Amino acid sequence: MTDDRPGPPVTSVSIILLTLARRIETELGAALAPLDLTVSKLGLLGHIASVPGVSFSDLARMSGTTVQSVHTAVKALVAAGLVRDSTARAGSASRIETTPAGASLLDRARDVLAGVDERLFGADADPIQRRIATATLAAFQDEPMS
Repeated sequence: MTDDRPGPPVTSVSIILLTLARRIETELGAALAPLDLTVSKLGLLGHIASVPGVSFSDLARMSGTTVQSVHTAVKALVAAGLVRDSTARAGSASRIETTPAGASLLDRARDVLAGVDERLFGADADPIQRRIATATLAAFQDEPMS
């Protein structure tokens, strides 16, 4: 008698990483919620902090979104007192930067992110996830490519 059950699914790096990414985003989103941050807001705030004076166009490119979406998101960050546009006048390029409150929130978010990293990829995490973390970090090291 033959076994007519389907075999295991074909292993796809894309599917594996997408599944893990969804898990990370869910865990990180829940951990950031008490700070009134989303993963997207954190990313945008991080970009602004790492490139003081960044423009809306640059933020859109770095975020992989539209300039209109960035304008809306930055407007919310300005209203929350987390960033400011130091040259917000018609006809001139914007120079967006974090405020002290935004920098403080980013520091707290980094602590939250470290906790999520430890839970998902630290010493007590699933061994496969630890291997993925090690390989990912190694891939982004500043070592010359051979």
